[in-house]
Amino acid sequence: MRREDGHRGADGDHDAESVESVLDELYTTPPSDFVPRRTEHAAAARAAGRGEDARRIRAARRPTLAAWAANLLTRFRPEECRRFLDLGQALREAYRTLDADGLKELSAQRRSVVSALSRQAAELADEAGHRLSEAARREVESTLQAVLADPDSAARWAGGHLENALTPPSEFPSGTVPAEPAPRERPSRPIAPPPGRAKDELAERRRKRQEELTRAEQAARQARDRRAEHADADASLRRTGDELHRAREEMSAAEQRLRQARQELERAEREQRESEERERAAAHALDRAEREARAAAQKVNRLAGRAKSGPIE
Repeated sequence: MRREDGHRGADGDHDAESVESVLDELYTTPPSDFVPRRTEHAAAARAAGRGEDARRIRAARRPTLAAWAANLLTRFRPEECRRFLDLGQALREAYRTLDADGLKELSAQRRSVVSALSRQAAELADEAGHRLSEAARREVESTLQAVLADPDSAARWAGGHLENALTPPSEFPSGTVPAEPAPRERPSRPIAPPPGRAKDELAERRRKRQEELTRAEQAARQARDRRAEHADADASLRRTGDELHRAREEMSAAEQRLRQARQELERAEREQRESEERERAAAHALDRAEREARAAAQKVNRLAGRAKSGPIE
């Protein structure tokens, strides 16, 4: 199981521990929030000058709903998970040694423990706001069966960073040891391949299945990434469309204000011209009135002078 105490080692491994903590958080984050949280953590690491950490964080792939629920178990039910891993080790050992009694007893435990852990995973997912469908619960159970049957699957699940549900190998025991044929039915000469060859063939089949599973997981990751990128692009496009709409509204309002300002300027200039014309007209009228007043005064003065001198004989 991965470390739960959050301890930081020496300065040399502080960053590595920090990245593991980030990944622990990401793989127990609901899948719908995985991509934005990954982006935030990668940006923070890049801003802190930790380029390799940012690369590792960006490389994390969003888990399926069933894989996320299985990861929740390793994070929030560590003791139950440790006991489950011990059960898987004991079950595989019983199968290898063909311990029929031990295999039957452990297989009975397997069924009850798988059922109990899958219920806990569903409860943890429900508490986080995501109810598991029946199909997702079956995938969780398939993952737990794989953990019991296969040590590699057990190690992957214990790391808490599953991206996809796991599939148990077809050779996993059903609870009983395969019976040997009765003596009367046993052929005089063996028809099965030599043990070494049988093991090689079994290993080859497992290798091919693992390669097929790896290719399928890679294809599923790529499909999920494309869907996530498409969703991010759609969201970005919507945001850009909203910003463009707001910008157009602001430009329209600015153009309206500009037209109003021009109209007010034209009105002010027209009023100024009219005022200047009235001022010039008033100045002309004043000048004319002054001239007329001076002429009238001169005439009065002449008439007054004549009156004083009297009539001429």
